[in-house]
Amino acid sequence: MFFNPSRDDARNFLFESWRKRRAGELLTPLEDLAAQLIGKHPGYHAVLENPERHQDKDYLPEHGTTNPFLHLMMHLAIEEQISTDQPAGIRAHFVRLTQQYGSEHDAQHRMMECLGEMVWQAQRDKTQPDAAIYLACLEKQ
Repeated sequence: MFFNPSRDDARNFLFESWRKRRAGELLTPLEDLAAQLIGKHPGYHAVLENPERHQDKDYLPEHGTTNPFLHLMMHLAIEEQISTDQPAGIRAHFVRLTQQYGSEHDAQHRMMECLGEMVWQAQRDKTQPDAAIYLACLEKQ
């Protein structure tokens, strides 16, 4: 099954995962992974602890702020890619980048740059995302 949440669904998932972690409630494996990723981003905690204020907030590039929801969902996507090695070879890039940058988290941030580039090119060209673009970018990291 393909996980393709709407913007509100993705945000609610992150809000709820963080709420449940803080309340000590039982989490699904995906919620637990999300909560772990949120825990690695203390700068996002205030956002995720205030859904009423941040549910509908737009994060535009021209404002110079990172979209915490997009950032965390990209981490989740990369985690899934690594676990399934899709696109093929992504896990080897992750291992190499982890060794190069000294942490899995920093390696994922480098991968995120390439994932974002692939998505941006697909949007610009009105095409499907091309894994070859993603992998070629990772080769340069």
